[in-house]
Amino acid sequence: MNPSPFLGVFLHSIGGFAAGSFYIPFRKVRKWAWESYWLMQGVLAWIIMPWLIAWLTTPRLLSVLSHSPSGSIEWAFLFGALWGIGGLTFGLSMRYLGMSLGYAMSLGFTAVFGTLVPPIFHGKFIPMAHTASGQAVLAGVVVCVIGIAVCALAGIHKERELTTEEKQSTIEEFDLVKGFLVAAFAGVMSACMAFGIDAGKPIAHTALLAGTDSVYQNNSVFVPIMAGGFLTNLIWCGILNIKNKTAGDYLTGKGGQLAANYFFAGLAGIIWFGQFFFYGMGTTKMGRYNFSSWSIHMAFIIVFSNLWGLFFHEWKGVRPVTRKLIWSGIAVLIFSTIVIGFGNYLAA
Repeated sequence: MNPSPFLGVFLHSIGGFAAGSFYIPFRKVRKWAWESYWLMQGVLAWIIMPWLIAWLTTPRLLSVLSHSPSGSIEWAFLFGALWGIGGLTFGLSMRYLGMSLGYAMSLGFTAVFGTLVPPIFHGKFIPMAHTASGQAVLAGVVVCVIGIAVCALAGIHKERELTTEEKQSTIEEFDLVKGFLVAAFAGVMSACMAFGIDAGKPIAHTALLAGTDSVYQNNSVFVPIMAGGFLTNLIWCGILNIKNKTAGDYLTGKGGQLAANYFFAGLAGIIWFGQFFFYGMGTTKMGRYNFSSWSIHMAFIIVFSNLWGLFFHEWKGVRPVTRKLIWSGIAVLIFSTIVIGFGNYLAA
């Protein structure tokens, strides 16, 4: 398959839009605890959608999974479980920091770890650094980190400028210190998704041998990864349902509201999985340095989440210089995706 890096960047932008938008339907959920609607979206995002999409795009899916190396499936599942821990705490970072700052901090950590660890592990980092294309890709990753840092700086300025009442008017449980610690942990653990995809390459290869279109080869890999993530979330949300006595949420509310809660939580899950459907396709187009897909994905997520944060007035009341900072960070992140795409184009 011929690489097409800029098409890959476009596909990653769609995935980033989905990832940066999935939290919005939760705003319509009423009288459910966080653990209840988080688990419900997970049923769609981590079980139903991965199996459905893989079944639609992978010939003889069960045969592909049964004939894939068991070690690859086990590692993909394990990394998925670890990523699930990151996903749990990522959701908490949204509660404490809001969409703009929460995404920027969490994904800043995961962008660095998820992008650089796989090539270092496989011994490809040093050889790559000695080529013009590799240097361009690494420069793009550095620009991405700078963009994330600018967005985080804007968030810090925002925290200093707004009163507690102003911050809590849009983010009810705003807490910078608690949110930062949660976001850092979530970012490191969320990088395990990139490791799981890397570990699942033999599964993707088996899918190709079975006749799967190359652009859909990663869909079968997401089945064990998401299963691992769902297990982690099921255990934790189940514990919280019992501890907080919120297990009755799933039956709470009048008929219309209860149906709406299931609908919007499920919609969030479908949108959430959309990010990896397009991410999986985008990765196949990036060519030699496809590991750089992770930075591009993170950049677009932060871009769109900050745009949504601006739309929902999370930055209302801040000084003009702070608004300029967040817009500058968004511009730098978009530029980073172009630089990374150009580096992959040179390699192709």
